Amino acid sequence: MRIGHGYDAHRFGEGRRLVLGGVTIEHDLGLIAHSDGDAVIHALCDALVGAAGLGDVGLHFPETDPQYKDADSRVLLRDVMGKLHALGHTVANVDLTIVAEQPRMAPHIDAMRENLASDLNVEGSRVNIKATTTEGMGFAGRSEGIAAHAVVLVNE
Repeated sequence: MRIGHGYDAHRFGEGRRLVLGGVTIEHDLGLIAHSDGDAVIHALCDALVGAAGLGDVGLHFPETDPQYKDADSRVLLRDVMGKLHALGHTVANVDLTIVAEQPRMAPHIDAMRENLASDLNVEGSRVNIKATTTEGMGFAGRSEGIAAHAVVLVNE
């Protein structure tokens, strides 16, 4: 078994959709990024490539590459899973934490879990997603952006 940890954070900006866990969430601001800004999937991809010993997500999908401009992060996740499967790895479980003051995440967690379980090719019970605030502390607490942490267990 292998363990991977991933982290991602993006700041809010106008004129962007807010996409987390592959779910478009109604909000007046989106996350600024080269791709769609899905911090949840970016953290998950980082954890997966880390568990497989494949560096970090930036090596696989550099922000300097125009083909990833506004890319759907679910497509990137499926690409990462293809790399893991080629090495004979499967996902045992995933635990994700979203750090955000706003918007409220609870109504979207089930849809996120379904998306990620589908892309990871695992049962929904193997994907856990939770959200927390920082009670006004730090960039997330000031509603400047959103961060996500991911921990994965991968079978060899």
